[in-house]
Amino acid sequence: MSAYDLLIIDPQNDFLDVQGAALPVPGANADMQRLAGWLTIHADQVRHITVTLDSHASVGVERTTFWQQADGGVVAPFTLITAAQVQQGVYRPRHVALTGEVVAYLQALEASGQRQLIVWPVHCVTGTWGHNIHSGLSDAIAAWELQTGRVCHKVLKGQNPLTEQYSAFKAEVPRADDERTMLNRTLIHKISAQGATLLVAGEALSHCVAASVTDLMQELPVDRLRQTVLLTDCMSPVAGFEAAGAEFLEGARAAGLQTRTLVELD
Repeated sequence: MSAYDLLIIDPQNDFLDVQGAALPVPGANADMQRLAGWLTIHADQVRHITVTLDSHASVGVERTTFWQQADGGVVAPFTLITAAQVQQGVYRPRHVALTGEVVAYLQALEASGQRQLIVWPVHCVTGTWGHNIHSGLSDAIAAWELQTGRVCHKVLKGQNPLTEQYSAFKAEVPRADDERTMLNRTLIHKISAQGATLLVAGEALSHCVAASVTDLMQELPVDRLRQTVLLTDCMSPVAGFEAAGAEFLEGARAAGLQTRTLVELD
């Protein structure tokens, strides 16, 4: 009987395609329901569970509440904001005193060549319904804890409002004044040391799953990566970013990771 370690990226209400979700990902609710059902049946095969939780303040550099247009108007969700636009006054922080720090942040983000700032709807505010784990999955995790005597390891991410953090392992631009934004070597080591096949699920495929697994591909030993399986029926892309999700999966397979559905896993 196979043994598994389970890494679940941001399985939170605000990402589910259900009423009340702030940033619904098409297919996410069904993804998490499938995973919950599988975990209920296979609990005795799962050795460790790690769940990451997108955990934000209501105002942060990547959300609509942080920004204004030049005339004081609101900035629409999914707007792309560049350092040059802030310098030109096209967009500005609501709190003008942060302008210099924000421009420096955007310049550092853009210099990485990996990402530009997208303004998202306010989501996953710590302590709210949207921050909570999908209820069916939460119940399945609780049952696993009761059955096995083990504890699910929950990891908060994205707590600094002046840097984005898609990955479970580090912020887009780590800050020297906040250890929470730096590479989480403790979590990397924990996942590396867990000897069973590593299953990865969560939301969204195109963003937080992709960023987290990309960091794993840079940090884990090759033999551990070859033990890693991305559960493609337990992750979905943000609408409009389907190509990015497909490109990530292709790159992961090229790096030696496996992609399977839960049915193929059984």
